[in-house]
Amino acid sequence: MIQVDVYSDSKGCTTGVEVKGHAGYDEYGKDIVCAAVSVLTVNMANSVEKFTDDGFKGSVDEKTGQFIFHFTGTVSAESKLLMDSLILGLTDIAESYGDKYIKIRFREV
Repeated sequence: MIQVDVYSDSKGCTTGVEVKGHAGYDEYGKDIVCAAVSVLTVNMANSVEKFTDDGFKGSVDEKTGQFIFHFTGTVSAESKLLMDSLILGLTDIAESYGDKYIKIRFREV
């Protein structure tokens, strides 16, 4: 199962996301749930890097399925939109495939 932790500040602004695990929906290379989560998360990070000046730290471990992304300062309106889009996509996947394959937890920091 993929475990997604979404971190937000006290104002509800998403400040980071951590993803771990593999969905187990299908065999490696055919797992559409893992592929969808990977595409959404990596695209969000690439978009923040290319289209904003916001600082962040992050890492990816393809073998374990771990993706870590946290803003290191103020989150711009552009980055907020990109994070909201990521959460929308991940939530849609969770609703479509169920918590057997992906579970999302929201945490305030």
